[in-house]
Amino acid sequence: MSRKRQPLGQILKQWDLVTEGRVEEALKIAKASGKKRIGEVLVSLGYVTENDVAKALATQYGLEFVDLDEPNVIDREDFPLIPQDIVKRYLVLPLGKEGSTLKVLVHDPMDINLIDDLQFRLGGKIELALGAKGKIKEYIDNAFSDTKASIDKLTQDLSVDTSMDLTMDKTIDASMDRGSSIDIGAGKAENADDPSAAPVIRLVNQIIAQAVQQRVSDIHIEPFEDRVRLRYRVDGVCQERDRIPKRIQGAVLARLKIMAGVRVEEKRIPQDGRIKMRIGEDTIDFRVSFCPAYHGESIVLRILRPDAANIGLEKLGMQPDTLEAFNTIITKPNGIFLVTGPTGSGKTTTLYSALQQLNRPDRKIITAEDPIEYNFKGINQCQVNTQMKPPLTFQRILKAMLRQAPNIILVGEIRDKEVGEVAIQAALTGHMVFSTLHTNDAPSAITRLIDMGLKPFLVASSIQAVLAQRLIRLLCEHCKEPDPNPSRREMAMVGLSPADLEGRTIYKAVGCKRCSQKGYRGRQGIYEIMMMNSEIRELAFNRAQVSKIRRVAEASGMRNLLGDGRLKILEGKTTIEEIARLTQIEGVVEEVEEELVA
Repeated sequence: MSRKRQPLGQILKQWDLVTEGRVEEALKIAKASGKKRIGEVLVSLGYVTENDVAKALATQYGLEFVDLDEPNVIDREDFPLIPQDIVKRYLVLPLGKEGSTLKVLVHDPMDINLIDDLQFRLGGKIELALGAKGKIKEYIDNAFSDTKASIDKLTQDLSVDTSMDLTMDKTIDASMDRGSSIDIGAGKAENADDPSAAPVIRLVNQIIAQAVQQRVSDIHIEPFEDRVRLRYRVDGVCQERDRIPKRIQGAVLARLKIMAGVRVEEKRIPQDGRIKMRIGEDTIDFRVSFCPAYHGESIVLRILRPDAANIGLEKLGMQPDTLEAFNTIITKPNGIFLVTGPTGSGKTTTLYSALQQLNRPDRKIITAEDPIEYNFKGINQCQVNTQMKPPLTFQRILKAMLRQAPNIILVGEIRDKEVGEVAIQAALTGHMVFSTLHTNDAPSAITRLIDMGLKPFLVASSIQAVLAQRLIRLLCEHCKEPDPNPSRREMAMVGLSPADLEGRTIYKAVGCKRCSQKGYRGRQGIYEIMMMNSEIRELAFNRAQVSKIRRVAEASGMRNLLGDGRLKILEGKTTIEEIARLTQIEGVVEEVEEELVA
């Protein structure tokens, strides 16, 4: 009779890495998700590291644990023991071979299918060792990825290849047609690593693959008079990556249009499309925008990662009191809940996280989006389409939704009076409506809706709360250092005084290999949530100024964006410089200047 394995949570608890309460919390979340394991949840909550979980799993299954942070753990001479495609697909590494037994580093001892496939593909006996999945992937990326070199070589080869007459585009169009045997427009996945493809196809695939590997959110391809600039947006900041030869601009553009399923010959009007590609073990969606510019069409690819919408409310970065208020609002039976902020501030992710929590069999959820970014099981999602006749608009979808008896409605954005009126009608007839709005802060949402032409008494009575947010970069945990002498001016810009720093340590960005020498890695939100009360409703009804609504909201307990940013500084999550960007918000600059003068 086999010995019963000790639960993972108990092992971690015995090592004093977690408490019983945290284990129970993680078990509940894992059970509710239906697909997450307790180890994954504990890591996502920040209670333990991925290495801690891998070490506990190794103990649980009686396997050797291999820490890839230690030097010379893997011998490069062993790499030929496993084909590179297997290494990348299964995230495994060879640790040596004795006789007919191959020692393999894996990350999941419970994945029987993976182990069976390895035995079938590699032959002979396999001995398993265990490592952290993230560490294995990072090691493989560093050891095997030659993407940067490939891009450099491809652009160099294409720029000196004078035999290619790209002005006529005949040769390249024919090669692209041969390379694009899969109909991307139909939503099928294409493999990004195809050595038999034409040079321009390989170049485009390499650009996309590198972006995915480097946690890029957007790829920008921008034509100028004598060059084509390639930039990646990482953690909200654009970084110039390379220059694509001007003479292949048309070929790259045509290739991307074919992949996105838009009209190749159309160059006068903007076009939007989608690309689906298989990169590594993930199938990634890309939202592609083509916009005519002076020197040719500018292209932006937004990378829609499959896990981005499943981040969970706990990982958004809300303070406990803000999260409690947020959870209270989203469970109300009716009303409008608005999330505001500029483009790229994480509004959609916040709303999707809320829907994920509310998505249960006893609730009917319908969304109207333009475009649909992520697909969810159990949620009815409708795509706006203004090209068809008659056009399928937000307003038309919303009116149809009300006849579908939903509990919760998500409207991608309230853009005009007509959409706002239908949203208010839905809220006043017993539906909970989620939507977004482009305003600088939460109080401005009230005046923005009224300026659209919506009646003040309807706005005042239908809105339950407004959440404003921004995304800030987080300090890299591997290289951040204490900042003993922060600038007085910068402290004043974020509203901090020397007294606020007593007994606390604030940090500065340094830079290391893990964060590409930037000092920051990853992002979180800062928030202000304005809960509607009788006084704020009265101000809305009387068309009060934004400044007055803001003062009353703050007096009622609202912590503004800058205040939430200060907490992130004091918690050691970000820097004063990062939060100082918020001084551009209306009203903050004047307050800072007055304080500096004083």
